[in-house]
Amino acid sequence: MLYDFLNWLQFDLGRTSEDGQSWSQALNSSKNLWPMFEGTHVLTLMFFAGTIWIIDLRMMGIAFRNTPFSKLNDRVLPITMAAFGMMVFTGIVTMFGRQPATFFYHDMWFRLKMIFLLIAVINIFWFHYMVQKSQVEWDAAPNPPMKVKISGALSMSCWILIIIFGRFIAYDWYKCDKVERGSFLYAFQECDLLYRDLDLDAMEEEERLLLEQEDEDPLKSGGANPFAVPPENPLGEPAPAPSDVFPDARPPGPDGAAEPAAPTPGQE
Repeated sequence: MLYDFLNWLQFDLGRTSEDGQSWSQALNSSKNLWPMFEGTHVLTLMFFAGTIWIIDLRMMGIAFRNTPFSKLNDRVLPITMAAFGMMVFTGIVTMFGRQPATFFYHDMWFRLKMIFLLIAVINIFWFHYMVQKSQVEWDAAPNPPMKVKISGALSMSCWILIIIFGRFIAYDWYKCDKVERGSFLYAFQECDLLYRDLDLDAMEEEERLLLEQEDEDPLKSGGANPFAVPPENPLGEPAPAPSDVFPDARPPGPDGAAEPAAPTPGQE
């Protein structure tokens, strides 16, 4: 269902004619608009990560230990939320303009990024609705309780992995056409949906027949070329003299011109 929705976004939404482009295709083919959204997404992601890591380090008791958590949170959190909103918006637009069904949906790195993004969001809700209820007890403590440290460490780890996996999306190491059918990665990326309208068995059989034809064709398989000029003296025998091949031939005279052949009787 999600794949069909992304497929509709990529190929149908905004297309007014049979030969026209959808909004996703038009955005992807734009010269400056899509790169602007992608660049803004990366910048806001780093801005968000940098500000939330300040809070995470305080929660783990590693940095800003002499600053109460409430004071630090009140100063940094508005910036963090603004960066988070811009990051999500530009991320959605970037995915919409870059083949959401055929490029992102079947990408292993994108799926891992979404998994850890979900874990990070769950951790945020867990902290604000469970852990932060006892904030008065550890607000000014240099060494917060263990549950606060765990929440801060989980948040920092998730966002580090989200950034790493997001950068790996640009590489095609584990695309569907490069993984083995039936493997874990093939199933994890749901590659069957990408090829559901294609007969892969027939394509593999056709490819196998083409390879067999190339093996049988000496020109394509590297065998002997029947039209190639045979090498001279393949057995290493001395080359025949010109007089042996052309009996009437005579060596050249002193001036470099060939001497005429001796006349046969009756030609004088």
